[in-house]
Amino acid sequence: MAKQSKAQKDTMERVMHEFEHGELKMRGGRTVKNPKQAIAIGLQEAGASKDRSRSQNRRSLQRTKRKERRGETARAAAEGRRNDPTANPDKKTRAALYAEARRRDIPGRSKMNRDELARALGR
Repeated sequence: MAKQSKAQKDTMERVMHEFEHGELKMRGGRTVKNPKQAIAIGLQEAGASKDRSRSQNRRSLQRTKRKERRGETARAAAEGRRNDPTANPDKKTRAALYAEARRRDIPGRSKMNRDELARALGR
């Protein structure tokens, strides 16, 4: 097996933690019960799969890191770190702000980031 990067090791650690605590899910929503399946999912998310090309592995790792930063993993949800707009009503997500801007028909909304949308909505 090739040497893994720090990001890959961290992802594998997170996936195995989720598996051990019964939080790791397959695409269909079913809980993973097989340790070999958990390892395969971890390698795929970490971008270390031997069955994928180098560019596919790189994209997989980037997608996983984005998901971890947004707090969309089972581990983040279990530890209460999920980005939840109801937890802090003053800090709405860009999607929620965009929906309100669309409802108010604010011009240029599609090119605005979260802070610009908040300013345009008067928040």
